[in-house]
Amino acid sequence: MSAANSIVVCGGGPSGLTAAIFAARAGAKVVLLERMARPGLRLSATGGGHCNFSNMMPADRFMEAFGKHGRFMDPALEAMNREGLREFLAAMGQPSECADGFHLYPVSGSAGAVRDALVAECSGLTVDIRTGCEAVGLEIGGGKVAGVASSAGTIKADAVILASGGLSRPELGGSSSGYDLARTAGHSIVQPAPALVPLVARETWPGKLAGVSLSNCGIEASPRDRGRIRGEGAVLFTHRGVSGPAVLDISGAITRAVADGSEVSLAINPLPDMHIEKWLDRFDGWRKDRGAKSVARLLAEYLPGSLAGVVLELAGIAPDARMSGLNRISVRKAAGLLCALPLTITGSEGFENAMVTSGGVNLREINPKTLESRLVSGLYFSGEITDLAGPCGGFNLQWAFSSGCLAGIRSSLERRSASL
Repeated sequence: MSAANSIVVCGGGPSGLTAAIFAARAGAKVVLLERMARPGLRLSATGGGHCNFSNMMPADRFMEAFGKHGRFMDPALEAMNREGLREFLAAMGQPSECADGFHLYPVSGSAGAVRDALVAECSGLTVDIRTGCEAVGLEIGGGKVAGVASSAGTIKADAVILASGGLSRPELGGSSSGYDLARTAGHSIVQPAPALVPLVARETWPGKLAGVSLSNCGIEASPRDRGRIRGEGAVLFTHRGVSGPAVLDISGAITRAVADGSEVSLAINPLPDMHIEKWLDRFDGWRKDRGAKSVARLLAEYLPGSLAGVVLELAGIAPDARMSGLNRISVRKAAGLLCALPLTITGSEGFENAMVTSGGVNLREINPKTLESRLVSGLYFSGEITDLAGPCGGFNLQWAFSSGCLAGIRSSLERRSASL
């Protein structure tokens, strides 16, 4: 194969493996560099090891879930939409299912099996996968990429795809290496922050509820000078703060605000259908009909007993207080807490516990139609290295696969056209 058709992919996660597959299918000679001992380690751990790789959300709403830059994804999703991804995986022996009507998983239920299928496809296409090999520099001349300097020597190439991921889960390969390479090409990096990560609170009361999960909560965060951030869904209390899907989905914006020095107040409504006037009416009914009952026992009909106890403690109500003995001030304070349990977020559990990284290569410097750098010809980006991070539920893996597909195809075809 001609040297004018050689591509180096930096990173062996789902996006890098997919990019390598599509570049090789398009006729390129592909070398994939993976700094860890095996490719796809993080992929093997996704979805609790079950690999929730996409979902059934319509494309417009899917992109909206990524925030104000979500439309950047449109060309990649056209190259490989949800059904295209399902077909891609099925052709490699990994058919999928949607048991709950929303989340897509491989029928095998194994993220490791998906990883193995991608690696096997690369091998069948003679992709040269070099593990334990890290890209440490880019060879650039005349505004064009010419190769990669690796820990095992220089590799000449006509195109390079940076699919090196972000900083999350360093034990599974997360590092700043991709950002460092992008900077050497003149790219700016939106400051990375942990996302899809448990949050740490100043208050200590969540520790009393560690392990308690609420299935359907409303949450609202108020970073200073940043407007309101809302979420809904399950919340899990931890020894240091809060987690669960509702929290994880908004955690990236919160960790970024904390990093900027903003104070972040978080309010949790354990029962979103109950507003303060409903609670006040409920308390009045209890006072009339069940005044001899303890407040804790009455609240435990709606909330886990331990959470009811925390609400009473924060409201200054004795744990054995009877409903008939509460004054109006105590009732209103308890009702307010039941609608908005307050926390002050001081940080997160860090990149080591983050599922993805918020921030990355500035999207203004990437052509969304090709994922090629606007600064250096022949340099492409895919996956988490870009400044895009979505919520839980298969969003980020779909982006990884779709962007890998587009970068793989366009890097191969455009380099071939340039050589003609």
